[in-house]
Amino acid sequence: MIRPAVLSATLIAVLIQSAGSTPPPHFEKGFTPLFDGKTLKGWEGNPRMFRVEKQAIVAGTLKAKVPHNDFLCSTRRFGDFELRLQARLIGQGNNAGVQFRSSRIPNHFEVKGYQCDIGTMQNRPIWGSLYDESRRRKFLAEGPKQKLIAVLRRPGKKQEGWNDLVIRCEGPRVRIWVNGFQTVDYVEKAKEIPRTGIIGLQIHGGAPAEAWYRRIRIRQL
Repeated sequence: MIRPAVLSATLIAVLIQSAGSTPPPHFEKGFTPLFDGKTLKGWEGNPRMFRVEKQAIVAGTLKAKVPHNDFLCSTRRFGDFELRLQARLIGQGNNAGVQFRSSRIPNHFEVKGYQCDIGTMQNRPIWGSLYDESRRRKFLAEGPKQKLIAVLRRPGKKQEGWNDLVIRCEGPRVRIWVNGFQTVDYVEKAKEIPRTGIIGLQIHGGAPAEAWYRRIRIRQL
C-alpha cells in the first residue's frame, strides 16, 4: 500500500515533469489562479474578441484587422498584489498589454489605468514598460532596449515565444519583470491615482494579431 504522502510526492513529480522545468502555478505557495485554463469564468469582455484555446486566453484575430483596442477584464478588483502570467504575440500586429489597478470607461471599449506593455513600438521593444492607458497617455517607465532584446523569447520554428511577466504593486510602488529581468521600478507620486482596480488583458486595434495569455495567478499582499 502506498502512503498518501508518497503518492502526493509522486504525482507532483509527474506533473512537474510533464509541464517542463517550471512547476505548475498552483504549486506556488500563496498564489490563486485567475484563469482555470478552460473557461472565461471570472472575466468579462467582448466574446467575439476573446476565447480559450490550448489552456490560454486568446485575444484578437489573425483573419481580419482588429477594429479597436479591446479588453477582457477581471470581475474582481485588486490593490496590493503580485501577478504572474505568461504572454506571447503572433501576427502582423505587435501590441498588447496587461492592465492593472484599472477601470472600464463607461459606455466605451477603452480601459484606463496602468498597463504593462507587450510588443514593439517605433522599432523598440516595449515589453515590461509601464504605460498609463487612456489617462495620462504616456509611458511612465521603460526598460533598457538592448537588455530587453536579449531576454525576449520570440515565436519561431523552435520557440513558441512565451514570455514570463511579473507585476508587483505595493502602495505607490510598481515593479515589473520580464523573464526574470526587472524592467520597471516606479513610485507613483500623484495622490489622485487609484491603488485598486481590475486586471485586464488587451489586444491592440490595428493589423491582424493575437495576444495569448496563460498561467495567470495572483497573490494578494
